[in-house]
Amino acid sequence: MSLPDRSRPAQQPIHEQGNRSSIVFVTVCTKKRQPVLANEQAHRLLIDAWNKADHFLVGRYVIMPDHIHLFCAPAILEHLSIKSWVAYWKSLVSKNWPNSNEKPLWQNYLWDTQLRQGESYSTKWQYVCQNPVRHKLVQQADGWPWKGELNPLLWHD
Repeated sequence: MSLPDRSRPAQQPIHEQGNRSSIVFVTVCTKKRQPVLANEQAHRLLIDAWNKADHFLVGRYVIMPDHIHLFCAPAILEHLSIKSWVAYWKSLVSKNWPNSNEKPLWQNYLWDTQLRQGESYSTKWQYVCQNPVRHKLVQQADGWPWKGELNPLLWHD
């Protein structure tokens, strides 16, 4: 499985359909792919920002040195767009970022894909979990410390 092959990010509005889950897979990269994220301080700043950016709930995530993969779902009925929500939490992280030499911290774009089926969540999660292994950062996915789950996002039709 690979990420979508697009020349530009999708950034489509979330299509909500009855009681079906609205889970979105998001990838955000650092400016010039600076490898500055895979550390305890960045991890803490990201978690704090995601907790403050409460229009969406962050489910599972993996923080790589130069990018982040996460799954999220709307937390409220009238929520921000994904683009606005990501811009908000990126600004919170940037404001508290300790090293001014690494700013600007983020690329302007993000990649997002709304999941259409329940098995997509587990399939994409397995793919994302293997990212540190594919990049030769660890030998086994369980050895990567910069991942987790803030909120359980359950799929239902």
